[in-house]
Amino acid sequence: MLYDTEKAFSLKSYSELKRTRWLFQLMNSPFVVKVLSALLKFSIKIGLPVKGAVKATIFKQFCGGETLKESADVVNTLYKANVKTILDYSIEGEENNDAFDKTLAELQKIIHYANKNPAIPYTCIKLTGLVSTHLLEKQSAGETLTTSETQDWKLFIKRMDILFNEAKSNNVPVYVDAEESWIQIIIDKLAEEYMLKYNKEKAIVLTTLQMYRHDRIAYLNYLIDFAKKNKITLGIKLVRGAYIEKENLRAQQMNYPTPIQTDKAATDNDFNKAVSICLQNIDIIMLCAGTHNEESSIFLLEEMKKYNLPNNHPNIYFSQLFGMSDHISMNLAGEGYNVTKYLPYGPVKSVVPYLIRRANENTSIAGQMSRELDLVSQEKIRRDKLKLLR
Repeated sequence: MLYDTEKAFSLKSYSELKRTRWLFQLMNSPFVVKVLSALLKFSIKIGLPVKGAVKATIFKQFCGGETLKESADVVNTLYKANVKTILDYSIEGEENNDAFDKTLAELQKIIHYANKNPAIPYTCIKLTGLVSTHLLEKQSAGETLTTSETQDWKLFIKRMDILFNEAKSNNVPVYVDAEESWIQIIIDKLAEEYMLKYNKEKAIVLTTLQMYRHDRIAYLNYLIDFAKKNKITLGIKLVRGAYIEKENLRAQQMNYPTPIQTDKAATDNDFNKAVSICLQNIDIIMLCAGTHNEESSIFLLEEMKKYNLPNNHPNIYFSQLFGMSDHISMNLAGEGYNVTKYLPYGPVKSVVPYLIRRANENTSIAGQMSRELDLVSQEKIRRDKLKLLR
């Protein structure tokens, strides 16, 4: 079912398919990605006019547009294929109160846009978009804040209150994305506090578990007990994780045990185990399985059948990044499952860090880019044959 390329790429024109194939061919080489990423960073830094080239290639592949209005076209196109959207204002690296206030305002726009819009079931936020990484790290470590830091923290909490009040008023759930382990301690704590406040009737505040961490099964079980004890609904997004190299390097440099699993097999095992645990508690959990892994997607399908859960169960979503794994997204959506695409948007220059990370992540996952390239190539060959038959 997942490998029907005609359905997988039904939203792409022939020219778009060729552009995707060309881009995936480049991304299939770690060396090329490394060189191009360095060149792009340097070009942006010294002000070279590369915006047009970036926007026409990697930005177009992985982002909705520079503004919410531009992204609406992608949202509407996806929804025609029964694929819903998670809009993400993907600004990184601008750590000041003006930037944090701008991000909050943009999140409020997304929430208002999503209100009563069936194409957008929920949205998401990285807390580093609302407060400095430095403050999150100090709070996670239990360090005392200075007077000015305390003031900045109060401003951050005010932004959080505004955000989740807005989400509650508009009935739009918000996923709190997971980040590096050394700031995740306070992120988890804040997510729990806001879930306790807002999730009495339904999951408005949702959290994310990176299953490449060896302690996340234990934390998932803790959250389930926490939810049952406090009679709230949990929102859980399961992902594998995005910071493996950074996590291992920091652990090595600072001489502490790495929080990362020993190998990919252990990560895969815990991801699937977490899926089963969530389905066993689906009456109190809103689950989003964020995965590009075919085996895990099939495992979730089989577990849903095992527990006699309908394809369109309101508490179960599959999710993939926009521009990736269309064979999973489109084929599942065609079978009536709840599917979302994670759709970043924002000014090209500000989204470049996300794009570089995305390119490097995709090349670092064994076989990921090769599978994507192979499926796109298969669809191109299929369409070429159809042309010859006409």
